[in-house]
Amino acid sequence: MLVTEPQWVGIDVSQAWLDIVLRPAGSYWRLSHQASGWAELVSQLQGMEVKLIVLESTGGMERWVVQLLQRQELPVAVIHPKRARDFAKASGRLAKTDRIDAGVLAHFAETMSPVPKPLASEAQEA
Repeated sequence: MLVTEPQWVGIDVSQAWLDIVLRPAGSYWRLSHQASGWAELVSQLQGMEVKLIVLESTGGMERWVVQLLQRQELPVAVIHPKRARDFAKASGRLAKTDRIDAGVLAHFAETMSPVPKPLASEAQEA
């Protein structure tokens, strides 16, 4: 994927899938929520300038993806799902699908610029 301008990234995490949207490119793709999908995600994102990646906290399902992205020194923010839902409603997006949710998260990243989450220490991870 050739993207030449800086991108804000939204990732909607579910048990089986990662739905990814780039903004302003508007690109969308879906990867499996397992090691092979995570590796593909890192490969895709390392080939572009990423301003910020935003994911929702999903009861821990996002943890491995967040840690992997942080270890690659990519800026990652994790937000409460209510913040994302309130932002979607305020933006007039009432429909809810994984693809729409990922787009909302990318828009949230660009508009709200949440603070990236620091990489947890080994003690914190334990």
